Amino acid sequence: MKVLPFTLLMPDGKSMMTERVVLPHFYQHMHRHSEYQITWVEQGEGTLLVGNKMHPFRAGDVFLIGANVPHVFKSNHEYFNTVGHHQIMACSLYLNLSGKLSGLFNLPEMDRLSSFLNNSKEGFQVPNQYADEIATILLSVHESSGVEVVIKLISLLVRLQEISSVALPLCSHVYASDLSRNEDVKFDNIINYIMDNYNNHITLDDVANEAYMTPQAFCRYFKKRTGNTFVTFLNEIRINDACKSLLTGKHKDSISGVAYQVGFNSLTNFNRAFKSVIGQSPKAYINAYHYVRQVRSSDCITI
Repeated sequence: MKVLPFTLLMPDGKSMMTERVVLPHFYQHMHRHSEYQITWVEQGEGTLLVGNKMHPFRAGDVFLIGANVPHVFKSNHEYFNTVGHHQIMACSLYLNLSGKLSGLFNLPEMDRLSSFLNNSKEGFQVPNQYADEIATILLSVHESSGVEVVIKLISLLVRLQEISSVALPLCSHVYASDLSRNEDVKFDNIINYIMDNYNNHITLDDVANEAYMTPQAFCRYFKKRTGNTFVTFLNEIRINDACKSLLTGKHKDSISGVAYQVGFNSLTNFNRAFKSVIGQSPKAYINAYHYVRQVRSSDCITI
């Protein structure tokens, strides 16, 4: 699973790259590129790994990812099932401040936007209340041509700058700097092994062997790279999957069924991990979800 830095080729006559894709799943290996990336997830669910942090994603989410920061949108396991009919849709913009647009961002009038991007290397998720607005502007950039592209790009960046003060960074500052290629490869292998096997019985020894390290050395390495212990990281991945299954999956009425489906070996361990990650029990989580849905439905009733 060798990962190499991406080199994005700008289309002829373009100073930036935009794309709108429909695929079975997102590209599954951790990678990085010199461009800032703004992505709107139109359809799909999974876990976004950025630097040393992970974030669940779902349809409607919008993310700004800093230049040269390792990242991967890891689709949930069902998207890799050839029998199913899952697919992802996404619209993305890739922006290189040192490329063809360097002249624009060197203008004095662009100082604030240049500083905003340079200070946003950790990236951030657009807060939910602004996601639809940003997605609409991003899509308009993709669909525009000529000078309209630049005008709408500036509009997009201005709006992102305005809301950035209420957004939380996607990764730590130290991780927004360059890392060695060998470290990227090793970490990519570890993360992919965990993501491919988290719903099976997976132990510390299993992952340490995959990394060609002793368990003690692996624990130190993993904690340094992610800020979490292996068990904490694994539980968060499993609970993220469990939340979706509890509400929308075929096992939504069976908490124990979901617990074993995502990789826990006992209901007690599942309940303990769920409360640690989510802040409430699985039953309370389900009840709160249905309560919100009922309230929203009643608000739509008019007499």
